[in-house]
Amino acid sequence: MIHNNSLPLIYSVGTQVVTKKDVNASNDRIAHPAGAVGVIVRSPVDRNHAYRVRFNDGFEAPIQHDQIIRLSEFKSVHANANESPLASAGLYDRVIYRCVIGSRAYGLDHDESDTDRRGVYLPPAPLHWSLYGVPEQLENDETQEVYWELQKFMVLALKANPNVLECLYSPIVENVTPLGEELLAMRDAFLSKLVFQTYSGYVASQFKKMQTDIRNQGRVKWKHVMHLIRLLISGTHVLTECTVNVDAGEHRDRLLTIRCGEMPFAVADQWRNELQIQFESAFQQTRLPERPDYERVNAFLIEARHRALENELP
Repeated sequence: MIHNNSLPLIYSVGTQVVTKKDVNASNDRIAHPAGAVGVIVRSPVDRNHAYRVRFNDGFEAPIQHDQIIRLSEFKSVHANANESPLASAGLYDRVIYRCVIGSRAYGLDHDESDTDRRGVYLPPAPLHWSLYGVPEQLENDETQEVYWELQKFMVLALKANPNVLECLYSPIVENVTPLGEELLAMRDAFLSKLVFQTYSGYVASQFKKMQTDIRNQGRVKWKHVMHLIRLLISGTHVLTECTVNVDAGEHRDRLLTIRCGEMPFAVADQWRNELQIQFESAFQQTRLPERPDYERVNAFLIEARHRALENELP
């Protein structure tokens, strides 16, 4: 679910909450101490007004938003306190593969384009086996970096996730360890006919939303239109050549025309339909297997887990 960050979150009726301060009765007696659990029975229209919270004994009190926290959030915060080993695990130092994707890798960048870095990290075995576990991905919004935990990355690649497959085939590799090189050497194991369903399904659903935007708002995000068209071109290449071509190549100028808003949406949509036909034809003739090579990928993951025991990053 996507939340609109411009709208302050209001907890709904029925949400269990924990009090941050003592809750007083009418005679200033403490009815419930800080840390007590209650349930919201009435929500305000905004954060400037109080919630009505009922406690286990039936007592109710008005409480402001900043004086309560959702029970689920409270438990999460306390289960992952700052003293957790995750805080000092140095997971960014465990990156085995780092590359650049996005416009710069596609050859569609300009002077103000961000540099989007993606990659894979291998958590140390003791932490991975511990109670704390490891995050499925590391994110740094300031530097536009995202690194997937190895297993998460491989599962996404097996499902033909476009961003992950393009990460494996990026022409701009900034850092790779020996284990990372082994991962790149087996990247064809992730390719299968699933590319067709994944790519075309996503493009079709997004264009349907854009058609609604055109009707209701008279505008679309042209950069998004460009990348959807590029995705169809890329998908056809995968099915035809059995490899991922990240660079836009001969389509660069026409794609940039879309990004600049100089191609009418109807023309872009017509191009999309033509590309879809080519994509379907490539699907019927592709030499790619029905399914990716799960066995090969699984063997690599098990070996990588063993090597995560080494003192040095493999």
